[in-house]
Amino acid sequence: GALAAGPGLLKRNLASLRLALPVALIASACSIVGAMVGLALPTNVVQICLGGTILFIAVLLLVSKNTVRPEVKKQDAISVALGMDGVFIEPSTGEVIDWKTHRTLPGLLLFIIIGLMAGMFGLGAGWANVPVLNLLMGVPLKVAVGTSKFLLSITDTSAAWVYLNQGCVIPLMAIPSIIGLMLGSFVGVRLLAVAKPKFIRYMVIGVLLFSGGKALLKGLGI
Repeated sequence: GALAAGPGLLKRNLASLRLALPVALIASACSIVGAMVGLALPTNVVQICLGGTILFIAVLLLVSKNTVRPEVKKQDAISVALGMDGVFIEPSTGEVIDWKTHRTLPGLLLFIIIGLMAGMFGLGAGWANVPVLNLLMGVPLKVAVGTSKFLLSITDTSAAWVYLNQGCVIPLMAIPSIIGLMLGSFVGVRLLAVAKPKFIRYMVIGVLLFSGGKALLKGLGI
């Protein structure tokens, strides 16, 4: 799904390759370790930790201000060196938006934890990528969502091999699902381009609340 969405996101400047690659290098390496840890933990512990983490992030996004377009007054040295900036056109208004990142070092360090969690929980870490890129590093919400989607094609692929090697993937379920994921990704890219940023924000929060609550209840056996 992430691979299918990647070209469309990059073409529209809704995902940044310069932003994604350093983050992906860190997160993908750590996701392999996380996958090994996840396989060793009891299933209910993994579900409870996952649910609690996602719900916390959802609340953080809900109470935070200026998530649509965070204000970055000064680009830090690491961000300048890695070229973590860009321009995109907001289709809903036609406005040309310049963006850049700050607090880059803490953000990159957090992606060590995100990589571990992505591998450990065995699923995409978009629920963690978006808040760090948006709330901490100051990336506009649409670019954070698009870059996060692109990141999944790198980070999750690394962890997937661990689960495949341990026989934890059911091909009969996974292969047909790929068709739906790819079609959904093509539609999602088009919706992301034209949807208003506030709608994207509330949609992200809604999905996080639903998935976090479901994981927590499953872990608690309710």
